[in-house]
Amino acid sequence: MARATNSVASRKRRKRLLRSARGFRGRRSKLFRYAKDALYKARYWAYRDRKSRKREFRALWIQRINAACRNNGLTYSRFMEALKKAGIIMNRKMLAELAVRSSEDFNRFLEVAKEGKSAS
Repeated sequence: MARATNSVASRKRRKRLLRSARGFRGRRSKLFRYAKDALYKARYWAYRDRKSRKREFRALWIQRINAACRNNGLTYSRFMEALKKAGIIMNRKMLAELAVRSSEDFNRFLEVAKEGKSAS
């Protein structure tokens, strides 16, 4: 009896993988063997970089807040400490947006921070 290879399912699986690799360059999009490795790496990098993107954006927000604070004679850490003592709960993303786009609104937060700093 001949060996059954289930070629329909195998071909379907390979076609599905090649369809996923459609935008890749050269043999990485044409040949199953290379497309499989390329997709494995692409998915690995995508997972890894979803995590690192969060780190990079948080660092960017902190840099922007720090720059805006230093222009007004306060450091980032003292500013965040004063906001926490004042009971103001504002995430870094929104503070960075205010620092970049609306400096007068950010200056209100700075005044609250400076008042809280001088009071303690």
